[in-house]
Amino acid sequence: MSDVGKTGMILAAGFGTRMRPLTDTLPKPLISVGGITLLDRALDQMLRAGVGKAVVNVHYLAEQIETHVARQRAPAIVISDEREKLLDTGGGLKKALPHLEDHAFFVSNGDSLWVEGAVPLLQALRSAWRDDEMDCLLALAPIDALGYEGDGDFHLASDGRLRRAQAGPGGAYVATGIYLVHPRLFENAPDEPFSMNLLWDRAIADGRLHGLLGDGEWMHVGTPGALADAEARLLELGV
Repeated sequence: MSDVGKTGMILAAGFGTRMRPLTDTLPKPLISVGGITLLDRALDQMLRAGVGKAVVNVHYLAEQIETHVARQRAPAIVISDEREKLLDTGGGLKKALPHLEDHAFFVSNGDSLWVEGAVPLLQALRSAWRDDEMDCLLALAPIDALGYEGDGDFHLASDGRLRRAQAGPGGAYVATGIYLVHPRLFENAPDEPFSMNLLWDRAIADGRLHGLLGDGEWMHVGTPGALADAEARLLELGV
């Protein structure tokens, strides 16, 4: 296996506000969908891709996540503690960089729900990675994905480069929250909390933000209603 994607990070520190009341007492990544927690689904996906070490950041109801991952045998888990200050997606990743190797690493939102197609998504991302052309490679999904109600995040050019959806005409795709990113993208990143959108915009300006449309199915599990729809869909798919 190449050095790409030997480590990964799962973003699990958020409040999951739209999922209340379920998240009043339970962090969103520990919500079960089809009998498996969202966090375990993300960890299993990384394990199947050969990730040996996964960083999990914590803030809201942190002790529950720490207790849960303590039972995880593989991949090896490192906790990135954000109890004192929630750092947002970009800030959380920057804080965790010392635990991640100096190669492109996988990232997954703690609430991302992806059902594999013919080619496992992380394997497809690794195969598509071009270190000389990319700083970040986002897994994309169609805007008609189950549970998603927005207008899309990015346009995907024929060469794989991305631009913001509002930048011009054409079909838009949704960022699934699953991607490969190289540590060099964090050079000169802010010290305060910041969103990955800041760095994605920098990468777009440099022509180094790329996207890949996976052949599986992504579901947006943002509300209790969407959770019920996702469970029904998983039952329909038999997974």
